Amino acid sequence: MKRKNLITLCWISLGTSMLFFFGFTDEKSLENFVLTVAVCLMYSFLLGMGNGLINDFLNKKFPWSEATTKRAAISIVSILIANTVLVYFCNYVNFVIFQKTATTAEYFSGKYNFINWFTINVALLISAFLHARGFMEELKKTSRKEVVEQKLIAKSANAQFESLKNQLDPHFLFNSLNVLSSLIDENPRQAQKFTASMSKIYRYVLEQKDKELVTVEDELEFAKTYCDLLKTRFEDSVDFEFSVRKEDYRRFVVPLSLQLLLENCIKHNFATSAKPLIIKIFSENDTLCIENNLQVREQIRESSGIGLSNIVQRYALLTKRNVFIEKSGDYFKVKLPVLMSKPNEINIKSEDKDKAYERAQKRVKEIKGFYGNLISYCIVIPVLIIVNLTTTPDDIWFYFPMLGWGIGIAAHGMNVFAIGKKWEEKKIREILEKQNKN
Repeated sequence: MKRKNLITLCWISLGTSMLFFFGFTDEKSLENFVLTVAVCLMYSFLLGMGNGLINDFLNKKFPWSEATTKRAAISIVSILIANTVLVYFCNYVNFVIFQKTATTAEYFSGKYNFINWFTINVALLISAFLHARGFMEELKKTSRKEVVEQKLIAKSANAQFESLKNQLDPHFLFNSLNVLSSLIDENPRQAQKFTASMSKIYRYVLEQKDKELVTVEDELEFAKTYCDLLKTRFEDSVDFEFSVRKEDYRRFVVPLSLQLLLENCIKHNFATSAKPLIIKIFSENDTLCIENNLQVREQIRESSGIGLSNIVQRYALLTKRNVFIEKSGDYFKVKLPVLMSKPNEINIKSEDKDKAYERAQKRVKEIKGFYGNLISYCIVIPVLIIVNLTTTPDDIWFYFPMLGWGIGIAAHGMNVFAIGKKWEEKKIREILEKQNKN
């Protein structure tokens, strides 16, 4: 146990011993005071340390944040067993060894059964309070940890996404200038036309590079313009075929993905009039495919791999659907997922943040309400028991509020942790998943 907890137990022992010595001890002597302090220290340390060790062990094996329901069930069983054993042991040492008011046989019969039962109930109430306090501390730690982790993930994802998008400008410009430089020598007039068209294309790059997704229609229009430029340079050596379903036009893809893949086709394959490079862009199920006949060019130097790698990584940041690559002896195909709608952006919108915060705040209020109720129960019921036993010991009435309130707390706990809205949402998701499978 921590030093802070040991100091707290010492103060509890001292306060309890003062209460019993001055309030319930008839003979005020030094010997009785020392005996009272010793007995209170024994109760405080054995019960306190016992429950503390159990709590520490369960925190390691069954953390509240990972298995709340399982942890609650194990905690209830363990504190029941542990407190029963510890209370019987402490009462035996107190009444049989220290005070010598009973023999061993008498201790396990008669009035001492009631004393043991009463002490066990008090110990369980205090133990429940301590475990509830431990849960609240663990909840605060977990909440703080999750907030920090989510901030780090969001910052990392944003930095990664911005880095990937910023690769597009120099990559596109470098390849375009290579094409232009070759055209200047081959056909100056075509080079002028290419320069004008390139300025239009580069405007599209500047407009779209900051977007996570664009419509298939916009991307196709841009790809066709880019194909016209490639056709200008390669003439009959390259041929393009477009066959995309109209219903896919309003769906979404990663911007500049077609342009990067078209670049790769030209870069990694040779094309001649006798053996033209045929590039097909078409729909296949829920994907947009770019396929070319395989005419592998011998590479003078190793490719940087920015194009295809960039597309794969950007899709990975936006959706769980993967980019598929197929390669055979005759063709090379890349399948880009076509998204029905824009997924949640990496930067959570302020309204989404507010909704998420409201849900989290509501959940925390529910949990705090339950443990506030439990803590009140642990404080009020012992007071009622003491009042009942000191004022009217012949008329035991504290059972009624203890049982009634206890049933209410059990129902409250079931609603918060077991059969509340969280349970309803879980069941709804399960039913929907079954329906989707069918």
